[in-house]
Amino acid sequence: MKKCFGFKSSVVALALTALGAAHAATPIKFQLDWRFEGPSALFLVPAAKGYFKDAGLDVTIDSGNGSGGAVTRVASGTYDMGFADLAALMEFQANNPDAPKPVAVMMVYNNTPASVMALKKSGIKTPADLSGKKLGAPVFDAGRRAFPLFAKANNITGAQWTAMDPPLRETMLVRGDVDAITGFTFTSLLNIEARGVAAADVTVLPYPDHGVKLYGNAIIASPKMIKENPEAIKAFLAAFAKGAKDVIADPAKAIEAVKARDGIINTGLETRRLQLAIDTVINSPSAREEGFGQVKGPRLALMATQVTEAFNTKSRVQVDTVWNGSFLPSAAVLDVLPKGK
Repeated sequence: MKKCFGFKSSVVALALTALGAAHAATPIKFQLDWRFEGPSALFLVPAAKGYFKDAGLDVTIDSGNGSGGAVTRVASGTYDMGFADLAALMEFQANNPDAPKPVAVMMVYNNTPASVMALKKSGIKTPADLSGKKLGAPVFDAGRRAFPLFAKANNITGAQWTAMDPPLRETMLVRGDVDAITGFTFTSLLNIEARGVAAADVTVLPYPDHGVKLYGNAIIASPKMIKENPEAIKAFLAAFAKGAKDVIADPAKAIEAVKARDGIINTGLETRRLQLAIDTVINSPSAREEGFGQVKGPRLALMATQVTEAFNTKSRVQVDTVWNGSFLPSAAVLDVLPKGK
């Protein structure tokens, strides 16, 4: 009887082990584009609320140091998925035609957040006033990389560039070392305020308002992930969309998830940063027109041409290798943006 009981116990244990393996959460390493600031709530909230876990995923979210780094790490397979500027993804693919190609699978920032910012006391009021001026930004900054498009659209000539590390960008503007800077509006404008300059005293020239209709940041996936685990990508995007809806509905509450990851953040400042991101690039008129998470073919094709020319890439950007919308959830799940705004 003991032998029989032991045999049955072994069978039950094996069955439970097999059942556990069948239901084991799929691990996903996710690379953000930047630090744990307001907009990272879009990813930290679904993680904190268990939406990824409920979808059968074990998601690890790491802070980043720029879109270029996020693209490279997803391409190498160090990370399975990430969040990066679409122009950076296009540039990587066109300059590395033989490398593994990360692919954008969901659009989050329907408009580029890039803008030119200057202190009003400088006399810069319009794009035309930038001709011959000294501009500053890190060399990898999305706005700086795309500035040739902004200059062409607004007949700007003779602009000169000064490079610096990201923490010095707004400081150098406030000190007068440069006449203007490029950066994501929701990052640099609030950083300028933190250095003692009121927002009312800053001229902001958003790229989308001045002839540069680039898409912004998208969720990207590694080629290995796309080939071997497409269902996990679909599950991730559905859980993300659910969390994004919560974030947009209550940004102040959403910041708690960011605070949990970085206890030294300024809660009020990061709530404002998140709200600014929502208003300018997530719940923008073009996002509501095109639909959350989605892109329009003609606009994407134009952007591919613009990036090829402005970034002087080694080969032309190929739209069909940059974007794959087949992993997007249903229209009901993508019904994230508030009505009537």
